[in-house]
Amino acid sequence: MTNKIRKITVRRATSSTKRSVSIEHRALPTPERMRRAGADFQRGDGGQITFLDNPFGRAVARGHISKEQYSAGQKFRHHWYHAGLAGQVVSIDLDRVFGTELGAFSTEALSEGQVFHRQSYREAVQATGKIGSHVLEWGICREFAFEEVGYSLGWTSRPQAHAAAVERLKIALDELCRLWSIV
Repeated sequence: MTNKIRKITVRRATSSTKRSVSIEHRALPTPERMRRAGADFQRGDGGQITFLDNPFGRAVARGHISKEQYSAGQKFRHHWYHAGLAGQVVSIDLDRVFGTELGAFSTEALSEGQVFHRQSYREAVQATGKIGSHVLEWGICREFAFEEVGYSLGWTSRPQAHAAAVERLKIALDELCRLWSIV
């Protein structure tokens, strides 16, 4: 028996139809995305585009809220999120029929950092009051439209609901600026 050795050569496919696209062009948003955003985006010095998709960001871009108030709102949202109040994305376990996981319903803080953020959040809620904290949580943290927040305050007209929510938001943010000494 003789062993025959075959050499296999692999040819690379060269495609002349591919064209290289610059990174700057690939990173640009689509025209549809820009059209949908309208005037609610900011272009940075380096060409970076930041879309203001949340109602709080749009209010800042339109000049309804000052930079100090924006800083206080971001700090409030930071404490809310890191306090573990944002909730979690979880799925159900279909294999578990009658069992419940009691640890999933625990309201105890998991770390010292979470304790600190919960304390800071509670101080902010006490400083702003019931209505102010409601507007802050639903308008900034949960990113509901200000019209929806105004409807929850009892206003029935869309423009009045938006205006009432923004005014209550400004008052609450001013309280937070005083609490945290943001000038």
